[in-house]
Amino acid sequence: MIPIDLDINMLRCFKEVAETGSFTRAGNNIGLTQAGVSIKIRRLEERLSAKVFNRTSKNISLTPEGEILLDYASRILSVHDEAVSRLTQPEATGRLRIGLMDYFLPELLPGLLSRFRKQYPNVHLEVHNELGTGLLPLFERGELDLVVAGKDDCQGSTRVFIQEPLFWVVGKDTNAFLPETIPLALFPSPCLFRKLATESLEKIHRKWEIVYTGNSTAGIQAAVQAGMGFSVLPRGALKDGMKKAPAQLELPELPMYAMALFIDEQKRNDVRDVFITYLEAELNNRILIRTPSSGNLG
Repeated sequence: MIPIDLDINMLRCFKEVAETGSFTRAGNNIGLTQAGVSIKIRRLEERLSAKVFNRTSKNISLTPEGEILLDYASRILSVHDEAVSRLTQPEATGRLRIGLMDYFLPELLPGLLSRFRKQYPNVHLEVHNELGTGLLPLFERGELDLVVAGKDDCQGSTRVFIQEPLFWVVGKDTNAFLPETIPLALFPSPCLFRKLATESLEKIHRKWEIVYTGNSTAGIQAAVQAGMGFSVLPRGALKDGMKKAPAQLELPELPMYAMALFIDEQKRNDVRDVFITYLEAELNNRILIRTPSSGNLG
């Protein structure tokens, strides 16, 4: 049997169409016309002897074969891009001191840092992981080269990395009714989540009491999982044993939460800039298509 070779450009084009749901937007992202995208998708389908998209006048959706291919295409492109980057970019060397708030992509972060170490083995990472309010004083004293924290943790110039929705969360076995006084499991002041939770409840004249104060996301997650109370967390911090509070509870709406990068633009740091470029690429490849599991959403 003659082997079938899948062209990298075809796979990249396919992945863009799958993620954007549009031949036009996909073409804009990778520098092709709509017609050029159509040609690549048609050739991909011919090569595989399988249809990867269902197309109507109003929308585009993946076929079962397309769903299978998307998983493989994402992995192939990730390894391909990592190899090209490793062999073509200047070798980065040195120490990098990073501060990451502890609810920054907890499920993805270990793999993300591991891939960076493999790609840049001569970079020594020192990672500090805690609440943003604890990291920023270290940054201001020059003890950290960069920090990822909540945008509202500092009034200075920042670069927004990710915006995630904030959810009212409860333990998975919590009953779908509100007690007269709402128990809360929150971070200590001056945490933004604490402020949003308490002030939004006061606006709708609901009584509340803080039954648990945790200094880490893991502590808040454990309290919620145990059914101690309600909390406010970003989507990336949801995990098994927790769910979004049911809509019938009519809890106040919460805003989007912006995670930002804090750096000293006046100081040159080549290793820092390499890490930032890597992190942005990882977020573009992974976060834009990440959705929470059904168990997390309740």
